[in-house]
Amino acid sequence: MMQTTGLLLVNGRWRDGGGSTFDSIDPASGDSLWQGKAANREDVHEAFTAARAAFDDWSDRAHGEREALLRAYARTLEQRKEALAALIAREVGKPLWEARTEVAAMIGKIELSIRAYGLRTGSTEAAGGHVLRHKPHGVVAVFGPYNFPGHLPNGHIVPALLAGNCVLFKPSEQTPAVGEAMVACWQAAGLPAAVLQLLQGERATGEALAAHQELDGLFFTGSSRTGAILHRQFAGMSEKILALELGGNNPLIVRPVENLDAAIHDVVQSAFLTSGQRCTCARRLIVPDDAFGRRFVARLSEVVEHLRIGAWNDEPQPFMGPVISAAVARQLLDTQAGLIGLGAKVVLPMRTLERGAAFVTPGLLDASDCEMPDEEHFGPLLKIIRVASLADAITVANRTRYGLSAGFIGDDEAEYRQYWRRSRAGIVNWNRPTTGASGAFPFGGIGASGNHRASAFYAADYCAYPVASGESAHPQLPEKLAPGLNL
Repeated sequence: MMQTTGLLLVNGRWRDGGGSTFDSIDPASGDSLWQGKAANREDVHEAFTAARAAFDDWSDRAHGEREALLRAYARTLEQRKEALAALIAREVGKPLWEARTEVAAMIGKIELSIRAYGLRTGSTEAAGGHVLRHKPHGVVAVFGPYNFPGHLPNGHIVPALLAGNCVLFKPSEQTPAVGEAMVACWQAAGLPAAVLQLLQGERATGEALAAHQELDGLFFTGSSRTGAILHRQFAGMSEKILALELGGNNPLIVRPVENLDAAIHDVVQSAFLTSGQRCTCARRLIVPDDAFGRRFVARLSEVVEHLRIGAWNDEPQPFMGPVISAAVARQLLDTQAGLIGLGAKVVLPMRTLERGAAFVTPGLLDASDCEMPDEEHFGPLLKIIRVASLADAITVANRTRYGLSAGFIGDDEAEYRQYWRRSRAGIVNWNRPTTGASGAFPFGGIGASGNHRASAFYAADYCAYPVASGESAHPQLPEKLAPGLNL
């Protein structure tokens, strides 16, 4: 297991924070995995001062030099991949097989980001001495989520550093150990001091970072509620770049298919992968109110009831592990009870397991006849809605303020094309899980799911700003002077 220390990294030095002590708990065992002190306002100010001092040298370096450091980081990840995967699995609760795919995505992000920078934010020359170049913003903060504590903040940090920014990184307070291990990989790769700093902490640390006058931009992946708070805080501050990748109340429409089990597989992957703790997970399953729909739901219930649930290192490996904490498990059970109180009918109840307080089984509710709140329930709880027609399915799918991910399962391509035209989401998949997305494409949503700052391949867009220049080695008189100008 990769060792962590419970420290901050400020100006190239590992040390204790000046704030309150907090823990990271292994959700499968309930044991403390990491303990440390949060960064307070003085720590945050010191980190900003160091980052500002480091910025000129870092941004002035040749682009190829920054690329080389990114590739050294990728090699370090490769060398430590098994230990890092085990740490991710243990701290989040996800199975080891899934944590390994997360580390692989972190490694793959390096070359993707280098390619994206060249295609989207490189240099371009036009006739007449016109040149387009891009410059880094300066000192930016990255706030990471707990569900992908390596991959998702890595998706902001890598392109931000490549563009020449200095980065202050605050991991989720629920996954500080992974954040520390990831920053240690950067340090081992030879990244200069203060170019990337680690500020552990809870809400107070995040508030201090977001409010600091030296902040040039903030890149956040997390809940829509927190994203809305940040958006309000930055209102009127057009000088600061804010990139928000938020959650979703994602719809998945099912229409008649020949291969029933293939469709069931896509629904299970959509709704219950990572114990339902992906922002792209399907939250609403919209099915025909007919014999096919009833057969589909019955088969889905049968498959979901037998999903293997266990700890990250169980053998054989489980499909899903616990949710992030016992408190989240209780919230999900309370949500289920609230929806039942509104009129939802139980198809397959979510329940706790004797294995531990954070272990819950996946739940299915028929919410066809109740008015559900338009909220993201972040866990393995899928609401089924029966509809009479494709038109009704599209109407229900779009009945949300969110717009992250959406899916369509069905054999009729014309129906899918009709839905695609009417859908409002940044990711729309056909006969694929809603949780599937390519790192070579942008990732993000609209509405309450983000502010049109799509991450992944388009992260290069918000990590640097364009500068258009007209250039000449010497002043030159034009062949024809402007009227009224005599030289």
